[in-house]
Amino acid sequence: MQNIAFPALTEEQKLNPKVRAQVITEFSPLIKYIASRIAMRLPPHIDIHDLINAGVIGLIDAIEKFDASKQIQFKTYAEFRIRGAILDELRAMDWVPRSVRQKARKVEDAYARLECALGRPASDEEVARELDVDLDSFYKLLSDTASVSLLSLDDLGEEDSDPSRKNLLEYIMQDEKDLPSHKINLSEVRDMVARAIGSLPEKERMVISLYYYDELTMKEIGHVLKFTESRVSQIHTKAILRLRSKMQKILKEIQR
Repeated sequence: MQNIAFPALTEEQKLNPKVRAQVITEFSPLIKYIASRIAMRLPPHIDIHDLINAGVIGLIDAIEKFDASKQIQFKTYAEFRIRGAILDELRAMDWVPRSVRQKARKVEDAYARLECALGRPASDEEVARELDVDLDSFYKLLSDTASVSLLSLDDLGEEDSDPSRKNLLEYIMQDEKDLPSHKINLSEVRDMVARAIGSLPEKERMVISLYYYDELTMKEIGHVLKFTESRVSQIHTKAILRLRSKMQKILKEIQR
């Protein structure tokens, strides 16, 4: 990005159309990459260009709200805002039926209750019993909810019933003076996520690592682990629901 030192941008520069155009041009590959990764787990009727457009809006939002004094790199903050804007667009499309979202929340809550009581990851059989279904029905439930297993820190904490609640990203960017008893920064969030991932069962941990860190597709992960693509998707869904339940618990503690 020529002639732009982002942390030094003034409020006037942030509103300058030419400056915005330069930033959007610089970050367009990142927007396309994030949109493509999300689109891979969506039905074919979802137009990726709509996701990219939403990502641009998220980037503009990041430009306006970025505060360099929080000691977070703009690229990191922009990525959160881009992903959050894309997820907001998907929610606005209402492409996932409310019934499916409710199923996902039901499984997520079951993991939270069981793992709190057991002090360890719950097995498939234990979760199925908690949900009062047989194993086949539990696996079908995972398949049904695979489409909503998109994990985003920017998405955690936002409840339909309470729009005033802050999400995790807002706590990261908030002034410390506004959080006298609970100060949180990006490194702490990374540690939280790392610990949550580390507590996953081995297969789920491997799928998360290969998908998010090595950036393999579900099909490629299947080749590596000798699983079918649908089996990998199922493992991924379980991992994400476990992680969401753990991070929601952390967020509730911060909000007390």
